[in-house]
Amino acid sequence: MDRFDFLLELLLNPQIIVLEELQPSSIMASLSVAAFCGFVIFLVYRFFHKSVLYNESFNILIVMVCVVTSFIILTIGTNLVLTLGMVGALSIVRFRAAVKDPLDVGFLFWGVSSGLTAGARLHLVALIGTSFIAMLYILFVFIRFDKRAFLLIVRYSDCAEEGVMSQLSKIRCKLKNKTLGMGYTEITVELKVHRNDTSFLAPLRETQNVENVILVEYSGDYS
Repeated sequence: MDRFDFLLELLLNPQIIVLEELQPSSIMASLSVAAFCGFVIFLVYRFFHKSVLYNESFNILIVMVCVVTSFIILTIGTNLVLTLGMVGALSIVRFRAAVKDPLDVGFLFWGVSSGLTAGARLHLVALIGTSFIAMLYILFVFIRFDKRAFLLIVRYSDCAEEGVMSQLSKIRCKLKNKTLGMGYTEITVELKVHRNDTSFLAPLRETQNVENVILVEYSGDYS
């Protein structure tokens, strides 16, 4: 069959154009690889992701996205017409859930990519790619979070201004916010903490007329 006959047959009877038949063993192999890659991503997100709050639902969603993407690629990869129809159907999907942490977008793309390669039956590519990205991310975690950013919130009486500023001058920090109330002041500063060393908090808390001292890890977005 030459190219013209193929195009004519596709136009006249498109449903018979099947690219490849799927076997149950091939389906299970692709879905299993996708599930394994999703589980690896799940573990990396669970133990190494450094968001302020861990989102279990989002982590499970990554595994589901990986497997579902593999299932879709397996389906549309066997029929040319179904491929075109699936592209049109997926183009109307709208995702309205806000992703607060930019790294979460990377994890979603990671899950989609692993599902794509597994569904395309490039199992070795999926396994090697997932393992490489996992090791790369873990390496960045140890490099990036050796010194973590924190917000230090201090509330004190106005008469303690000099003592508080004296203690803060001993640590490297940057003023983020200062609130003046009736007889009290509340300041927020950003600082780096190395290896969870919070020994600077005790002298600050013991300063006369200091009401409370709060230290919160800062990821850049609390909205």
